[in-house]
Amino acid sequence: MLNYITPINEDKSYSDLEIKEIKPIMKLIIRGKTKDFITAIGKNLNMILPIETNTSTSGKTLTALWLSPDEWMLISNEIISVDTNAYDVENNLINNVSKVNLGAVTDVSDQFVMINIKGSKVFDLFATGSPFDFNDFKNKKGSVVQTILSHIDVIIHLTEINEVNLLVRRSFSEHLYSWINDSASRL
Repeated sequence: MLNYITPINEDKSYSDLEIKEIKPIMKLIIRGKTKDFITAIGKNLNMILPIETNTSTSGKTLTALWLSPDEWMLISNEIISVDTNAYDVENNLINNVSKVNLGAVTDVSDQFVMINIKGSKVFDLFATGSPFDFNDFKNKKGSVVQTILSHIDVIIHLTEINEVNLLVRRSFSEHLYSWINDSASRL
């Protein structure tokens, strides 16, 4: 990581809500369209990318979030060393996907902050700041949505019932975390 500094300084707990940043986590964006791209990704990751909209797949070490028909975000399932910017997964994908012109691999680890929110009021919190209807989403483990929360673009991944990982661009994370805490304190 390059001087990993986060504006989120503490975990928070409220009635039926726990909020904390998960750091540092490797995050890669991969893009490609061809069957050869999908095959190369499968061989290198030992997992199949989700092809159904707004879903995810998880392997032992990685989770893949569907973002668009030709774009996925790969997230490490474990916290990584704060002292490194080199990841074996990224190097393998660059060598076996990017360098052979099958697709693109971009490290966005420092660009996105991941906030874990769990508790029975998660979707009550989201309802106060998002136009998205979470009624179906909240019952489908592994669901992914890109939406707006308090006027900020976010990616929300349902990891368990009543538990989500929320990804937000670092430049908006302090404002969003402040809004989350203020809104959670009022539920």
